[in-house]
Order: sequence, then C-alpha cells, then structure tokens
Amino acid sequence: MSTLEILCTVGVTLLVLLSQLRWLRVAQREHYEPGRLFAIAAIWARAGWINTLGLVGVVAGTVLAVDPLSAWTVLLPALFWFAWPEGLAVWPSSSRVVFTDRVKRLAAVIVVLELVLAAGLTAVGLIGLLPILALPVAELAQLITAPVERAMGRKYQVAAAAKMRKLDPRVVAITGSYGKTSTKNYAAHLMSGRWATLASPASFNNAMGLSRAVNDRLEGGTDVFVAEMGTYGPGEIAALCEVFRPEVSAITTIGEAHLERMKNRETIVRAKSEILPPASTVVLNVDVPELAAIADEMAATKRVIRASGGETPDADVVVRRAGDGWEVVLSGAVHRVDLPAEVGHPINVAVAIGLAQAVDVPEQTILDRLPGIPSTPHRAEATRTETGLTVIDDTYNSNPQGAAQALARARELVGEGGTVWTITPGMVELGASQHERNADLARAATADDGMILCVVGRTNRAALDSGTAGRTRHFATREEAAQHVMAQAGPDDVVLYENDLPNHYP
Repeated sequence: MSTLEILCTVGVTLLVLLSQLRWLRVAQREHYEPGRLFAIAAIWARAGWINTLGLVGVVAGTVLAVDPLSAWTVLLPALFWFAWPEGLAVWPSSSRVVFTDRVKRLAAVIVVLELVLAAGLTAVGLIGLLPILALPVAELAQLITAPVERAMGRKYQVAAAAKMRKLDPRVVAITGSYGKTSTKNYAAHLMSGRWATLASPASFNNAMGLSRAVNDRLEGGTDVFVAEMGTYGPGEIAALCEVFRPEVSAITTIGEAHLERMKNRETIVRAKSEILPPASTVVLNVDVPELAAIADEMAATKRVIRASGGETPDADVVVRRAGDGWEVVLSGAVHRVDLPAEVGHPINVAVAIGLAQAVDVPEQTILDRLPGIPSTPHRAEATRTETGLTVIDDTYNSNPQGAAQALARARELVGEGGTVWTITPGMVELGASQHERNADLARAATADDGMILCVVGRTNRAALDSGTAGRTRHFATREEAAQHVMAQAGPDDVVLYENDLPNHYP
C-alpha cells in the first residue's frame, strides 16, 4: 500500500470509530436492547429529506469506494456516515453518553470489532465498506456483551434474593401497559395506613432496578415491598418473579405501549400475564376484555379482586366520577370520596384499592387515606404560575389514553376565552398504530378555536400535522415551543406539556 492509501485507511477507521460515540449514547438511552439502534436510525432516516439524502450519500459513497477512482474516494462514505444523521450529534452539548462501566465494556468490544473488520477489509481492498457496517457492528457488540452483563448483574440479584428471604416482606407486584408507577405510589400510600411499606423507586422496574431497591433500601421491619415490573417482551416478568416472588399481583391495563417491540396485543397480554401465576391473590382491571377473561379463569384457583374505572359496575372495586367529585364502590356500598385533582385515571386508584384490600388494609383506613394519595411527578401534574396561567406537566405520559385524559383535563381548567396550548413531540413505540394515534391527538388538540398545537421535533410531524392547519405550529425543540407559548399565553390559558422524548429522537 502507498502512504496515501495507508493514510486514507487510517482516516476511514478513525471517522467510523468516532461516529460510534453517537450510537453508544443511543444504546445507553435505549437500555442496550439489541435492535434499537436500527430502529432509531430508521426514525432519523424518515425525519426529513436531508437525512434521507445523507443516507443515500453513504450508500453511493460506498459503491464508489468498492472500485475507487483514487485513494481519496474511500473517505467519502466515512465522511457521510460521520455527519449522518443531521441533528444527532456525535458529542452533544447536553445529555452526552455517560461512561459507566457497562458503556466502557461495550465501547471496548466495538473498538475491537471495528479494528478487526478494518484489517480484514483492508486486506481485500474494501475498506470503503467499513462505514456502512458501523451500525451492524454496534448491534453485534450489544449482542456479545448482553450475556456478559446479565452474568455480572446476577450477583446483585442473588444478594437481593437472599435479603428478601431473610427479611421476608410480603411482595406486591404491579405491571401493565400504562399506570404502573401511579398505581404503585397510590397502593404504597394506602398500605402505609397499616403496614410498614417500601415501594420500588421511580421506574426501577427491571431486574437491576429492583435488586438495587432491595439491596439499598429494604430494611428489617418492612412488612410489604411493592414492586413495579416492566417488560419489553415475554419471559422478562417471569424471570423477575423468580427473584421477587409476589404474594399479590396486579395488571393495571393492556394497551398499545411497546407495540413496536411486541408487535401485537396478544403478545402484550402474554408478557404481562407472567406476573399472575406465582401470586395467591390477583387484582385485575376488568374493564379490559382480556383481563376480565383471565379473572374468570383464575377465580377457581386464586383470590381474584376485580377493579373497574366505572365501566364494570359490578366489579369488586369501582372508582368513578360523580358530578364534580368521585365515588368508590366497595362490596356494593357506595362511598363519596375526595381525590386529588391530579388523579386522571380512576382505574389506577381502583387497582390500588384492590391491592390494599389484598394485604388486609381495613376498608375504613383505605377510605380515610384516599384524599391524600400522592401525585406522580410529570404525570398530569397541574400547577398555577404567579400570573394565573395553569401548566400541566404530563411529560412522562406516552400513551393515547393518558394523552386524551390530560387534554380533557386541560379543557376543564381553561378559563373563559382562554386557550389550551398543547406542546408535544407525539407518542412513540406504538407500532403500526403510531401514525393514527398521533393524528387523533392532533385533531383533539386543535378541535376548536381556543386550542393550539405546538409540534416539537420531526419524529411524528407528519401525523401531528393532521390537526387543523391554522392551529398547528412547529418548533425544533420543546424549549423553543415553551418560549413562544409563554410569551403569548394569558392568565386564563392552560399549557399542556404532553410527553417528551429524549434528544436522541429527531
């Protein structure tokens, strides 16, 4: 090889290695799940003509590099790849990759794979193919490191299991497509009226998160451990239940969250239902047909508590609107109760009440504690500014049901002649339903003259443009949208922040 060819080969390799900083950050934000790098890259490729053209440039440059006109030609695809996609920085000013031990191990594997591949491609005169293989290399590195990470994390799970056996708290496990965190917080509050209760913090709902919660926070004297359990597919909750075996289990609802990953509703039901077999008592949202059927099937072998948000009046626990307040139906008796304004989904309260009943919290204690159930940060959290403007923070909600409920709440709170401003990037991971659900949101958010939709970013722009054109505005970032809205909003207006997306989305 000539000196020029060597320099070009080194240049290609360095550009590809540096570009992997971008995808390391995406891998970290997507919880290192194999396949997600391809999914995010596809979202960026569809996000605008510049990125589509840039990807064409990578492919065209690769074709030219197979039979290069000159040594410099092999640099073309590397330069295109290093710059692609526009808007997803290699080293952003904020939300950079955090170099945890796991990231360092993943980065080391990527470097080794890239160097081996570069050497092999150089030997056959095809170094120009290295850029187009960068993303597959990163995905391969995740596949290689995944079993290693599971093995390394097993010691924390073993320690958590040992601590659970020693302290022996009753375990209450909660899953569902939506409402897991709110229901967990409500249930822990109600149970605390009788028992010393620990709930897994925030959204610590996988094996490592729950193990950390037990290892760091579970103490002697804890009567009940409330564990939120999440899943991206079948098998994950079953594995969690082996370590944190529930006495009581609940499914809040079945919806479209993670359809992109699980493909169909039947798979979602199967994955969520893994939480039920180990429990002796189950609490199920019987407003959902599949869960109502499961409740009937399990009634012969388990204690089943049926919960409803008002759609199934003969359920064991019913929470429903009653004029400007709420009613709770327990054992056929109707109780008028006060609930905080932030409570948007009565089914979450109903399931929480069912869980409290399952661990023998007295009915009167439950009723007495309902007015004090805590709000969940960033989920329909309403505040009023000094100027009288109402702000609803629903940025942690990313499902159609929650968005519709938050928008309805905003319309309730807007003053006479005021405007409802909805700031949103839309919802993601809804699979084939994503465009339709975002289009529905856009139409609802621009339904009348007193409603304006501020579309953030490009991920769902095409769908969100289904709203009324004169009431739809576009912004590159949430900060830009907020600045625009706050400069115009009056004291009778409501600003709804509906969902937020991390900055590795366009």
